[in-house]
Amino acid sequence: MLTRRHFLGASLAMTAYAGGSWVPVWAQNAPSFGTPALPSPGFRRAKVGDAEVIALIDGIARRPLGEEFVKNAPLTEVRALLSSQGLPNDYIDIPFTPFLVVAGGRKILIDTGLGEFGGSNAGKLVEHLRAAGVQPSDIDTVLISHHHGDHINGLRNKAGEFAFPQAKVLVPAPEHAFWMDDARMAAAPQGMKGAFENVRRTFAAMPSGMLSTFEPGAEVAPGLRSIAAYGHTPGHTVFQLTSAGQHFHYVADLTNVPALFARNPDWAVSFDMDAEAARKVRREILARIVTSQSLVGGFHFPFPALGRMVASGQGYAFEPMPG
Repeated sequence: MLTRRHFLGASLAMTAYAGGSWVPVWAQNAPSFGTPALPSPGFRRAKVGDAEVIALIDGIARRPLGEEFVKNAPLTEVRALLSSQGLPNDYIDIPFTPFLVVAGGRKILIDTGLGEFGGSNAGKLVEHLRAAGVQPSDIDTVLISHHHGDHINGLRNKAGEFAFPQAKVLVPAPEHAFWMDDARMAAAPQGMKGAFENVRRTFAAMPSGMLSTFEPGAEVAPGLRSIAAYGHTPGHTVFQLTSAGQHFHYVADLTNVPALFARNPDWAVSFDMDAEAARKVRREILARIVTSQSLVGGFHFPFPALGRMVASGQGYAFEPMPG
């Protein structure tokens, strides 16, 4: 059960609007640090058995690194860890990368990015999807990991039109129930009310038969299983693809910046709604990925956002797939 303390902690990161739609503050660029360059091409392919996985970058936000970003570690330690990996330590780059699974004649998109609501350095998903040879109308299924705006806003444009008009949209049942609960919305701090309103803008008027819920743990498509990973949000869900004995895990927001939260799985990012649950499931799933030698993809991982996890110190390191 999420308490008001969880609400208050998470609401600090949830105060931005764009074009009438809620957008997380971490999806907003800080101009004083410059605008990060988007990779070209903006997609990367990988084979997983008989299936194909395509990373499709939607955008990158650059934010100053402050005391609030890691809730349970001194800023000096956070900066030192970044510096030890040759990374800047005064700002954070946060990419947004949905994934396309092509398997058995199906084209399944996992998460949708910011769409028209994220500014000039975001909303590139459809452009990169087309560059990879896939039209939005080719998508038959959209899987949503959780209901934060950077994962759902790409479903509809500002006019309310559907970006993937032929797709069935599948969402985790506990996640959907939480954000669609009127009593929880009424009890939420002001900084979080926009997130509840955004979920309603996105899902409430979907045509009958377009939106379905699933219970995490269920197989959502042949060879594609959902895994409960609660903590970042109440119904946060990751997905495992299995094909011809090979595996791919899409970990969504299990770890935000892997250079920080995979290296130190017990550190808590400011937007985890239940930090203790998030830490526990982060360790469990990262260990499972390493043991299974699975390919891994993360929504906020550095491009190509595909690679391997390896044990490193008290945590794990992300090794990107070679170019």
